[in-house]
Amino acid sequence: MVKHGFTQAFAATLQVRVQCAPHMAEQAVRVRLRRRAREGGNRMKEESPTLSVIVPIYNEEVVIPELYRRLTSVLERIGESFEVICVNDGSRDNSLALLHDIHRRDARWKVISFARNFGHQAAITAGLDYARGQAVVIIDADLQDPPELIADLLAKWREGYEVVYAVRTEREGETWFKEFTAKLFYRLMHAITNVEIPIDTGDFRLMDRTVVETLRAMRERHRFMRGMAAWVGFRQIGVPYRRHARYAGETKYPLRKMLRFALDGITSFSYFPLQLATYFGFAIALLSVIFIVVVVAMRLSGLHAFEGQATTLIAVLFLGSIQLISLGILGEYIGRIYEESKGRPLYVVAQAWGLDRPMISLMPPHSHITDVSAWHDQTRHSTPDETDKIPEQNVLPNSRSNS
Repeated sequence: MVKHGFTQAFAATLQVRVQCAPHMAEQAVRVRLRRRAREGGNRMKEESPTLSVIVPIYNEEVVIPELYRRLTSVLERIGESFEVICVNDGSRDNSLALLHDIHRRDARWKVISFARNFGHQAAITAGLDYARGQAVVIIDADLQDPPELIADLLAKWREGYEVVYAVRTEREGETWFKEFTAKLFYRLMHAITNVEIPIDTGDFRLMDRTVVETLRAMRERHRFMRGMAAWVGFRQIGVPYRRHARYAGETKYPLRKMLRFALDGITSFSYFPLQLATYFGFAIALLSVIFIVVVVAMRLSGLHAFEGQATTLIAVLFLGSIQLISLGILGEYIGRIYEESKGRPLYVVAQAWGLDRPMISLMPPHSHITDVSAWHDQTRHSTPDETDKIPEQNVLPNSRSNS
């Protein structure tokens, strides 16, 4: 009898352990994954280079060989560990093949390739998301911004400045119209915004790791990176330089894109266009009162001015145009709110070579990056060992890494 009772008790205990086993195993796996994620993060931090250089690329096949030669030479002379992240923004020429070939010969050069053209500012954003350096430099591929200036930017960073931006003192190879509109735009931005955006600067700059982390937390869709870099604050200083003409190829910023870029900058950092509609309204109301007083006075004095349909038609057209302009300004801001509400990713990565996960590992439900090819590879071809390396939840899919 006692033996039978002992057997039942043992069986009950065994059943409880069996029922708890899946939960205990799941907890053990979670602990193991968290530990591996921490170890991987620490290892990444230890292996992080001193300098990351981000280069947006769009149809620059004629420039890429010279870019590689000059930029690599400059960085090697500096003597710090470095990585170069080239972001192919949906190029239609042979740019991606050239970048892949460079990566195979020099692993310090890494490549991100978008699924389509998402724009220059999105390419910079992707580079910031993947950059691991303690200091990050943004430079265009056309060699208008000389790579040799990076040493001067780095020297100011070592002095303690978190943002070191390059200031254009001269512009070679640009028309008088482009120079005039550029100067006008920066001075207008300086006048109508509360953010002190440095005059005569572009995206060519060096930023400390702290600034990069702050910028990566800013996920607005209409991006004006030079304004965002000014908004975050920190210690900033400019380094003057002479901007050269393009090494080869054609400009990727025609007048239409320049106007759109200027509009993005103004609407991202100023409410002045909305206030302008109000100012116009008050001004027209004041003019209308004055006009009414003048008409009444002339009528009382026996003068018959402002008669006929022409005056009425001009007044109606003038007021109508002001109303349409005001609606257009309002529509720009509402359209930006609509774009933000969609929650779509800022860019889609089709392929990546030589890169780990973005530095942001755990993401909110609405992730800012989508890596289609990597997600496809992981869901169809992942092994238990590979899956074991993926953190527990809300993790960005790993980029396809081809050597």
